[in-house]
Amino acid sequence: MSGHLYGKTFELWRAGCPDVWRDYTHHAFVEGLRDGTLPSAAFLHYLIQDYVFLVHFARAWSLAVVKAETLDEMKVCAGTVDALVNHEMTLHVKTCAAVGIDEATLFTATEEFENLAYTRYVMDSGLQGDFLDLMAALAPCCFGYGEIGQRLAGCAAPDTPYHGWINTYADDDYQTVMAAVGQMIDHAIARRLGDDPVQSVRWPHLQQRFTTATRLEVAFWGMGLRGA
Repeated sequence: MSGHLYGKTFELWRAGCPDVWRDYTHHAFVEGLRDGTLPSAAFLHYLIQDYVFLVHFARAWSLAVVKAETLDEMKVCAGTVDALVNHEMTLHVKTCAAVGIDEATLFTATEEFENLAYTRYVMDSGLQGDFLDLMAALAPCCFGYGEIGQRLAGCAAPDTPYHGWINTYADDDYQTVMAAVGQMIDHAIARRLGDDPVQSVRWPHLQQRFTTATRLEVAFWGMGLRGA
């Protein structure tokens, strides 16, 4: 699947770690969502952890507002915080409420080690580095879920119980936000590194940020499966 909807920078980052990217976007957990074979206990375990993840993810996007250098960067980052807190997390709240888990319980859930490793890596990227470091660490989750949602929407089994999850990431609302994020990242890269960013001395470091965050996504799916 082409990543052009999410910008040129994402295409370059994804091309820089093709094997790890496929491990992430075609993980056994993802394929279980597609064909409906994922155990419900694994999905619920993942969903609780992902709620906690999104709390920290929203904080990281809030940090991006602080790190931004332009008004457009601030607007896109603030809009992403809104999309996470007021829209994406609704899926988690509704699904968990159906089995008796309220939002207060979700917010205080104990984090798995994979969750701690991933969220703190993203925050450290922003605290230690600059705006581009943070974008490189945030990008795999944003664009990976968009890519997965689009793919599964076109090939999911009719009887999979996970259509709600799939539709959350395949629908126009999520895709529109991600397209705006991708465009903003392209502009941010050009502003700081020029029109040929791959030639910048910073590029290998940004690629490493993106690749590491993608590896942590793979581990996160594995954590989900462990809850079966």
